[in-house]
Amino acid sequence: MARIQFGVLAFEYQVLDVVGPTDLLTCASKELMEAMRYLSPIDQATIDRAPQFDFHHIGITRDPVQLTCSMSIVPTTTVDECPDLDILLLGGPNPIGFELHPKFADLIRRHVAAGKLLFTNCTGASVAAAAGVLDGKNATVNNIEFEYAKKRYPNVKWTVDKKWVVDGNIWTGSGAIAGMDMFSYWLKENYGMGVLVQAALMLDYEPRDIDGVLNVIPKRYDENGQQISTHVFSYH
Repeated sequence: MARIQFGVLAFEYQVLDVVGPTDLLTCASKELMEAMRYLSPIDQATIDRAPQFDFHHIGITRDPVQLTCSMSIVPTTTVDECPDLDILLLGGPNPIGFELHPKFADLIRRHVAAGKLLFTNCTGASVAAAAGVLDGKNATVNNIEFEYAKKRYPNVKWTVDKKWVVDGNIWTGSGAIAGMDMFSYWLKENYGMGVLVQAALMLDYEPRDIDGVLNVIPKRYDENGQQISTHVFSYH
């Protein structure tokens, strides 16, 4: 199975928009599952199905980029040097006053035109809209930004009916945690429930479905019919 080249544009995004999904994907990776089996038994078939990722944090330069929470990131590559990507993720900046660099806009457009997967999280949908790739598309955005996005990008078919929306090769998530739910669905559909459950277990996280309901991982009940923790933690 080929390694997935996963890119993130490095601008001033909300940290959890990117860290949440990429940490979930890391927990779903073959490398981490193989490492974690020293602590807890993991089925070999699950490990065999697990994906592998190379993460690229893409800047205009390699200078540090300020994020939220007084954090910063040092890009691992630049727009000019970045390898071909399979997936591109756009985190959400403050939409008021945000200006998309022309080189970032060009990369987004080329990526989408090539049929590659584009994911946006939270206000990251406005970044995609600013690049022009959401015109005529169904999309969602951080629900607080909904009315603002409709006015600023009227050619996008905005909705708040679902936690995420898929239109062709573009996936838009409605908020930081909704982005994790969106990637949980992508993992389950492409690599199976076992891979998703193992990844979610490592984070002690339970994903919601597209309607925001906690019914993705089967519920568990005790002998009295009382619901108990979704995850089962086992040890050697």
